Amino acid sequence: QVQLVDSGGGLVQFGGSLRLSCAASGSIFSGYVMGWYRQAPGKQRELVASITPGGSTNYGDSVKGRFTISRDSAKNTMYLQMNSLKPEDTAVYYCNAKKPLSAYWGQGTQVTVSS
Repeated sequence: QVQLVDSGGGLVQFGGSLRLSCAASGSIFSGYVMGWYRQAPGKQRELVASITPGGSTNYGDSVKGRFTISRDSAKNTMYLQMNSLKPEDTAVYYCNAKKPLSAYWGQGTQVTVSS
C-alpha cells in the first residue's frame, strides 16, 4: 500500500555531490525500515544505507563518511545526501521500504559520476 517515487539522479563530476529524494504516498514511519540500494551494470544489487523507524542508520562500508541518509516526517520523504562522489558510485539507485512480510521499491534514478 506504500508507493515510492525516487528522484534526484544525474551526471556529476568526480568529487561532486547529489541529493536523492524518495517521496512516499503512505507513511514510511509505520514499522518500515527505509533504505537506498544501488545496482551497477553486471553487478549485484547492494545496500547503500538504511534508517529504522527509531532513527538508527546503517551504511555500506564503501560509502561511510561520504553519504548521509535522513528523513522528513512532515513531508513523508527520505533523502540520501551523496558527497565526494567517485566513478565507482555510478549505478541506478532505488528507494526501498520493507517489513518482514512486504517490500516496496521506487522506480530507480540513474547516478553517473565522470572520471
